[in-house]
Amino acid sequence: MRYRIGLAALLIMLTVLLSSCSSTENLGVNWHGLLTQFISFGILVALLLFVAYKPITKMLDERSNKIKESIDQAEFVKQQVAKTEQMVQEQLAQARKQGQDLIAQAAQIGERLKEEARQQARQDAEAIVARAQVEIRAERDEAIDKLRGEFVEIAILAAEKVINKALDKETHRQLIQKTLEESTKLKKGA
Repeated sequence: MRYRIGLAALLIMLTVLLSSCSSTENLGVNWHGLLTQFISFGILVALLLFVAYKPITKMLDERSNKIKESIDQAEFVKQQVAKTEQMVQEQLAQARKQGQDLIAQAAQIGERLKEEARQQARQDAEAIVARAQVEIRAERDEAIDKLRGEFVEIAILAAEKVINKALDKETHRQLIQKTLEESTKLKKGA
């Protein structure tokens, strides 16, 4: 539509120029040269429109589409990162809860074992009242050592489950035994 209007305007201008050729030649205007320049300029504009304008606009449109796709892809990646981060947070919270549950269970088992050992010690003490005080202390110490050994095993198992890594049981057992012996010596000394 624009091209037709431009072409019509050009034809009208050419008609006006050609009709006034005789009167303007007196002024020193070369209408044939001027007309040739107008036609050359029109051909140049038409060539630029068909040769340069369309490829440049096509290239700009492609670049615009690439930029839009990149922005869409970046937004998608951002959403995926947010979802992944949320999932990681949920998994961490769940792992913390499981760890706390395991620790609570270990504490309950330890308390139950302590209570069972105390009850056993009381029953043994009532049955063996006639025995010497040395035998009572020996049996009580044996029961406490057994309880401590079981508690050590339960604590190691709980710690293994919490950090999902096998621990060096012998080293930890020796360390715990040494601490228990020191605490026993301190209690006997006091």
